[in-house]
Amino acid sequence: MRNPRDFLKPLAIGAPQPPTEVVVKPTRMIHFFDPGNERMRARVPEMATQVDVLLGNLEDAVAADRKVEARRGLIEVAQTADLGDVALWTRINSLDSPWFLDDVTELVSEAGNRIETFMLPKVQGPWDIQFLDQLLALLEAKHGLQQPILIHAILETALGVVNVEEICAASPRMQGISFGPADLAASRRMKTTRVGGGHPGYVVRADPVADNPEAPRVTAQQDLWHYTLARMVDACNAAGIAPYYGPFGDIADEQGCEDQFRAAFILGCVGAWSLHPRQIAIAKRVFSPPPDEVAFARRVIEAIGESGSGVVMLDGKMQDDATYKQAKVMMDVAEMIAAKDPEMKAAYGL
Repeated sequence: MRNPRDFLKPLAIGAPQPPTEVVVKPTRMIHFFDPGNERMRARVPEMATQVDVLLGNLEDAVAADRKVEARRGLIEVAQTADLGDVALWTRINSLDSPWFLDDVTELVSEAGNRIETFMLPKVQGPWDIQFLDQLLALLEAKHGLQQPILIHAILETALGVVNVEEICAASPRMQGISFGPADLAASRRMKTTRVGGGHPGYVVRADPVADNPEAPRVTAQQDLWHYTLARMVDACNAAGIAPYYGPFGDIADEQGCEDQFRAAFILGCVGAWSLHPRQIAIAKRVFSPPPDEVAFARRVIEAIGESGSGVVMLDGKMQDDATYKQAKVMMDVAEMIAAKDPEMKAAYGL
């Protein structure tokens, strides 16, 4: 048992004070780039004008013989690139990998004041977060960092799903969790090789027609990920951190990507990963509330605000305290995005 009064004390002498709250800001897309690619590093400042978060990837998609090169490239970006107000994150290698320790020690010592968040893959339980938490505190103290580095977990193992509530509450450093469908599918022994999205075999079928059993029967493709995503969203919100959809691997299927992102947005996710430039616009469009819904939310707030409480009717629909809270969620997100994005500010009329 840990004394709750100790939860916000530094885990190492001289380490910065742990965060008392997660700063809420637009993170509609976490855009991945390969820091080991010299041409891509040169384009990082241009990318920063288009996205909310830039993430230097050191884990999957980086070959074993390029891991060190990618790490050094990320340090170069952190030390030299002008990113404006765009946050720089990194996905480090997993705790059991031969690259994890050097990832953390070198990045904190050489770029700890520029990298906002470490994304930790394949998190199994709160013990993984607590280990990284302690290690970061020791390194922050050693290198004199003024701000604590945040932790973002990836939910991509069956055991991680079982422990998701404890993972979310494992450390005051926790910024959020991303849903990782590919590794989760392997961990669960699911029979799919897709990275996100649905599967044509995962369907329900209408009953046979009684007097014509050979007649075609309507089918509906189901969402493979709904249970896990909903549980993750609840766990994140209960702990006051942010939930994200992860990757959609079929880059050419822009409609499928948009549908998957929108389902996650409606369910409560605040953003998703973009693996290709064409997914940036999709994430920006999907995770910015639609202007017509923002306009209606404003009407609800104004109507309920005038009455103080109770029930009012708008366009033949009942609105009460509960819908007022829903409208506030929509308006709060819209106002936050409008403060960063002039195009959306104009669309919202703010």
